[in-house]
Amino acid sequence: MSSLRPLFLHHIAQTGPSPVMLEPERASGIYIYDVSGNPYVDLNSGYCVSVLGHCHPRVVEAVQKQAAIYMHTTVYGEHIQSPQVQLAKKLTEQLDPSLNCVFFVNSGAEAVEGAMKLAKRVTGRYEIVACHKAYHGSTQGADSLRSDLEYTSAFMPLLPGIRNIHFSNFDDLKHITETTAAVLIEPVQGEAGVRIPAPGYLQSLRKRCDETGALLIFDEIQTGMGRTGHLFAYQRYGVVPDVLLLAKSFGGGMPLGAFISRKSLLNEFTHDPALGHLTTFGGHPVSCAAALATLEELLEGDYMAAVESRAQRFISQLQHPMIREIRNVGLMMAVELSEGISLTDFIRQVFDHGVLTDWFLFDNRSWRISPPLIMNEEEIDMACERLIGILEVMYK
Repeated sequence: MSSLRPLFLHHIAQTGPSPVMLEPERASGIYIYDVSGNPYVDLNSGYCVSVLGHCHPRVVEAVQKQAAIYMHTTVYGEHIQSPQVQLAKKLTEQLDPSLNCVFFVNSGAEAVEGAMKLAKRVTGRYEIVACHKAYHGSTQGADSLRSDLEYTSAFMPLLPGIRNIHFSNFDDLKHITETTAAVLIEPVQGEAGVRIPAPGYLQSLRKRCDETGALLIFDEIQTGMGRTGHLFAYQRYGVVPDVLLLAKSFGGGMPLGAFISRKSLLNEFTHDPALGHLTTFGGHPVSCAAALATLEELLEGDYMAAVESRAQRFISQLQHPMIREIRNVGLMMAVELSEGISLTDFIRQVFDHGVLTDWFLFDNRSWRISPPLIMNEEEIDMACERLIGILEVMYK
């Protein structure tokens, strides 16, 4: 047993009763290697973070180079830091012209918090509409958006003024009214088990927000940075939000988030009162350097063009009597098991056979596939062979 394990359990705060207990020694490409040298195929990408795999040379070089120049200098928004400016310029060049100003933060939950404050500041309203079975983070504001009580009841009271609607339910759009500051929604629901919007739903949502004066906020923390085959999912569906939220793969493995909107809206944080939103480490220059290298690599390579064919390769090979359904948008996938097989046992077996996957918060029959976009056909074949082999053993 590793000498770090008891120290980990004693000194590191736990998030659940049964941590995975994988102890990485190093990571490269699609693999994480434990201290015994065993490789694990990372089909999670660290929950959609490692879009270019682990330790991509271009990203590592950018991190090392920037760390040797300067790291933290002062709080965000005061010094003209080249990595922030270069990243914001490159990023907004890929977006709709209305999404032309970036507020960098440290994480997805912080992006959610900033966007909620922005909506209240701009509209003068306080009601926020979010979806049932959505997860936007675990800070108090982000937690307030959730519909489930299992994870939130112990922390009541949370923010008032939250209304939950059902994803892809056209009739529920009537609950968006002139009292609504914003609708905060994932264009594809992640933790609900990869739930895809009904045809025309996002367009109707955009129209309803325009009619009522509510801001439309897209949480692209999981769907962003090429995972759906487009740089951002809103581009796939042809619906432009008022505010775009990024994190996870945005930082290329480093902690980084952002909320992006019109310059005129974000300027509201500068007055009445000034310093309307602040962060010390948001837009850290090393994180921005990693993010810029990741974005440039995605744009220059053929990763996004290959997403659909890679996804279809997974789907074609993951055919088994115990697999009921596969839902996907690009390489954001949910594999639903038939009744009679334990999802928990399956995921443990997968881990024991050197593959990392996981379940969803609000779907207890499905497991996720969100691999690095660098995963090639041979690696997909190998991973699917292991997965099907485990199902064969469990199905007997």
